[in-house]
Amino acid sequence: MKSVEPSADQPARIQLRMGEDDEIAAGFAFGGALENFNNGKYRLSLHHHQSNGFRENISLNRSDTNQRKETTIRFKANWETLNNWKFNLSNMLVNVDDGYDAFSIDNSFKMLSDNPGKDSQKSIGSSFKAIYTKNEYVKDSINSQLNNNLRDSISANSFNFLKNKIEKLYNPGLIDGYVKSTVDSIIIINGNKKSRISTNMLSNFNMVSIDSSFKSSNKDSLKISNFLKQNIIPDIIYDRILSDKNVDSLVNKVSIIKGNFINGVRIIARGEIVDEEKNSVLESLKFKFESQLLSKSNLNLISVGYYVLVFLIVILIFLYLKKNHSTIYVNNTKMTFVFAIVLIFTFLVSFVTKYQPEYVYIVPLCSVPLLIRAFFDAKLGLFIHLLILLIVGFIVPNNYEFVIINLIAGIVAILSPSDIYQRANLFKTVALITIVYLISYSSLRIVLEGNLFDLNLNIGLLFALNGLATLFVHPSIYIFEKLFGLVSDVSLLELTDTNTKLMKELSEKAPGTFYHSLAVSNLAEAVAVQISANVMLVRVGALYHDIGKMVNPNYFIENQTGTFNPHDELLPDESVKIIKDHIAHGISIAKSNRLPDRVIDFIRTHHGTSILRFFYEKALKSEINIEDSSFRYLGPKPFSKETAILMMADSVEAASKSLKNPNVNLIDQFVEKIINKQIDDNQFINCDITLKELEISKKILKEKLNNIYHLRVEYPD
Repeated sequence: MKSVEPSADQPARIQLRMGEDDEIAAGFAFGGALENFNNGKYRLSLHHHQSNGFRENISLNRSDTNQRKETTIRFKANWETLNNWKFNLSNMLVNVDDGYDAFSIDNSFKMLSDNPGKDSQKSIGSSFKAIYTKNEYVKDSINSQLNNNLRDSISANSFNFLKNKIEKLYNPGLIDGYVKSTVDSIIIINGNKKSRISTNMLSNFNMVSIDSSFKSSNKDSLKISNFLKQNIIPDIIYDRILSDKNVDSLVNKVSIIKGNFINGVRIIARGEIVDEEKNSVLESLKFKFESQLLSKSNLNLISVGYYVLVFLIVILIFLYLKKNHSTIYVNNTKMTFVFAIVLIFTFLVSFVTKYQPEYVYIVPLCSVPLLIRAFFDAKLGLFIHLLILLIVGFIVPNNYEFVIINLIAGIVAILSPSDIYQRANLFKTVALITIVYLISYSSLRIVLEGNLFDLNLNIGLLFALNGLATLFVHPSIYIFEKLFGLVSDVSLLELTDTNTKLMKELSEKAPGTFYHSLAVSNLAEAVAVQISANVMLVRVGALYHDIGKMVNPNYFIENQTGTFNPHDELLPDESVKIIKDHIAHGISIAKSNRLPDRVIDFIRTHHGTSILRFFYEKALKSEINIEDSSFRYLGPKPFSKETAILMMADSVEAASKSLKNPNVNLIDQFVEKIINKQIDDNQFINCDITLKELEISKKILKEKLNNIYHLRVEYPD
């Protein structure tokens, strides 16, 4: 048992608990500064715990044979002397009168043992870790100085008086007076001999002088006083190294096993309820076993086993990413981000466990799935969260409880609203996680303890602090974006603002393209919702897909205000070059404005390798042999569900401007024709969109266009 170290500003603590079985547990502790001692501090604690044991021994016709009655009083003080000597004083009184009776055939509370166990202990301990060494040469050296300097200069009576004074001072020894006034006894090492001696037997260095009567009657008193002041030094010297070793030895000898048990005697039966007393016994035996295990030079082997398990978990991450997230696996930046998350949160848990294990629940592990989901998807977030729990489960206290509670909370975090960039949803998610933590902990305590009396209310505060720390996930997303160049929904939300510098420039230079982009974003967003694509990414991609048209806006029909068309004065191949160049211009503008690569992908792919049919057919009228490849966009083709949605929405919206007197049938045929032509042209061959999702996309686009072009009531002039 190790007492809490004293502190000068230590607050008082009071504990009171009452429960079934006449259980009473009470205690108090207080401490503070020792005013009269240099840097002195003290702490006093008292604790009493008793219960009747609720066992009835029918063999002996006795009740309460498993009672508990324990009293502990501890006092500890630390102080320093003026010459920087440090002392620690510890006192402890332990009075244990516990019974142990667990022999029952049917695991009931009816005991059959004819000789119940007993754990009685009355101990008073006091330790002071001050060890001194005696220097025998000090007295010999002073006597030598006396013979050489004063034998012939003072009278024989004075010389004998001084010699007897020295002998009295150093027998048994001379010590610093400050130590003598604060300590009852010390340990003295004299050669190979070790002894404990009372400080009352030692001479006081601060009071080395001659009495006034001798001083007034003897003419040599001045010489004697000066000799004492100049030559007398303590021969009892504090040994810091031995003192510290002594304390460590005493601590190691303290028994960590609760109670005395005979080898082979059953501690608890199968199916028997584990109450607080039996749990403390089992925990102490576990601690003893682990201590013995480490003491048998198995620490290196245990470390190797742990490192192998961690290595296997790392391999699992690689295999999972290779099979299910190939885009992450081949990207060093994304791989670094994933492993950075694993290392950061593993380190946080390890750090807290090492220095303050009782605060381990303050680590916001539920931030892991939220962070991973913000950049990738929920499945990967849950997988990484689970593997982190497997790693830290070996080092945290109560690992079963810790893993179960955090696993449940992590699943809830994954199932929470994905748009945590909205502040309301983030607060709802954090509140839900905190509530789940509390419910999971309480339920697990009921399962393990069988009641709610032993709930640690401080855990609730830790869960609340955990929730507050989880709120930091929002700024964390921004930090990781800047460090690793990733894009989250938070950044995408900022890009949807049409008041940004780039969007304002597009609306000024190419207003027709600007409104075309807005219309395409609305169509694409509606489709993305229905086929479970990234809605925010599709919307942003649609807004910026045509920013390259700002370079030559008048060469695109949506920006032409009059009847003049500059393409009428150009050859088809010249017109095609200008049209196709808006892709390259858009990429250049996007990079100069630091748009994310995921957004630039929409600029690259929104036309795929489709043909500019108007100019191709125009060229066919003037030439017989012509390659269609020169009239196709350079690509690449769409390679994700989101870029495929944009291609469909962009083509349908642009072509819909050519419809005259649109109606439901005309719009249906129109949409079917455009998208089927893209399918036949293999534009969607590289993306993971299904035929079912293509049909749903057609349906949504038809509905949206019908809403746009529905017949309106003709108002009178």
